[in-house]
Amino acid sequence: MQATSRPHVLPVVQQHAEESAVLRNVRSVLVAAPHVKLRHLRRLDDRIAAHLDGLAVAGELGWKLCEAALENPGVGEVFAATVRAIEDKNSNGLDKLLALVEAVPESQSGLISALGWVSAQFLQGTIKSLLASSPPFQRQIGIAACAMHQVDPAAALDAAIVDADASLRARGLRVAGAGGRRDLLAVCLKALADEDIACRFWAAYSAALLGDRHKAIDVLKEISLREGPFRVHALRLVLKLVDAPQARLLLKTLAADLATIRLLIQGAGIAGDPHYVPWLIKQMDDAKLNRLAGESFSFITGLDLAYLDLDGKPPEDVESGPNDDPDDPDVSMDPDDSLPWPDPAKIMAWWEANAQRFSAGVRYFMGEPVSVANCTQVLRDGYQRQRIAAAEYLCLLQPGTRLFPTHAPAWRQQRWLSKMG
Repeated sequence: MQATSRPHVLPVVQQHAEESAVLRNVRSVLVAAPHVKLRHLRRLDDRIAAHLDGLAVAGELGWKLCEAALENPGVGEVFAATVRAIEDKNSNGLDKLLALVEAVPESQSGLISALGWVSAQFLQGTIKSLLASSPPFQRQIGIAACAMHQVDPAAALDAAIVDADASLRARGLRVAGAGGRRDLLAVCLKALADEDIACRFWAAYSAALLGDRHKAIDVLKEISLREGPFRVHALRLVLKLVDAPQARLLLKTLAADLATIRLLIQGAGIAGDPHYVPWLIKQMDDAKLNRLAGESFSFITGLDLAYLDLDGKPPEDVESGPNDDPDDPDVSMDPDDSLPWPDPAKIMAWWEANAQRFSAGVRYFMGEPVSVANCTQVLRDGYQRQRIAAAEYLCLLQPGTRLFPTHAPAWRQQRWLSKMG
């Protein structure tokens, strides 16, 4: 074995395997982070690519180390192993990985992202085989991979969207909207009555992207007002769709429950109505809400608070993330980590000097009324959370447009953006 004949290589290759997995886990956070732009993502992706190249050069040893890491199959470990299996044309290894992630669903995103990471040349035959397979799970993976490369699964998607398997059906409904398949709008509308919540949400989401402005909105409103896994996503989309009076009514309903204050602050930023700015500034007086309110203020006004020196130092008594107390059961990360701490006094002074530039009742996104040009610019230059919103807006403004994959490898995103002109 290579590790025996060249023992000095083993620690280096081991590091490539470990770093590939660790950096992939870091990436899962950064692709939806409030402080990361595409150029920052590119730097991380280049580091991941370098470690994956190291595994490729190591040949069999690289695969063996990735395979050994699957004893604890996290997302990162599955990602690294899947990239190696695909690029090495290791069909047995890929089959084992497919069986593994089906048994350990929480690692599934690692396999799907690996299929989205590798270049299309390595997927010839693999995706076709997945789409033609009998098990619904494998077809679901194949359809997800097509979406990540902006390839239409065609007949396989037509079949998936009405399949008896709920997970496959949900994935098909999701990809129908992301792929701009307006011919599937009627099927999406029919699926609004699906008993499965994931299917019902993705049916509404895709129907909205494909142009429906009636039934889909009703379902999105319903989901946004109830506890559930799709609540936040539904609220973010429906507030991009409804007019100012409807948005105010929806947010007023949320405001009746004090437990939804964070959701309410996020919603005010997405609604984009300058009417909410004074209220958002008031929320900045609360240290627990300060940064989130600042982000929503930026979504409306387009201001980079840190760049414009409209932020301040964090309060001394505020803890960020898990503490050192072993008896404290709360190990959750700070949801507002990496957001600047806005200075309420500075923000209010800016608003008093500039409020006349904004009209109440108009939907603003990053300082301008929502438009294709505005959203395209944000997609190029904005932070990841802003880019995700911009991609959705572009579909809503032009139904039938493919949803831009803001999670794709940065170099591929840059290539697609250059083609957009």
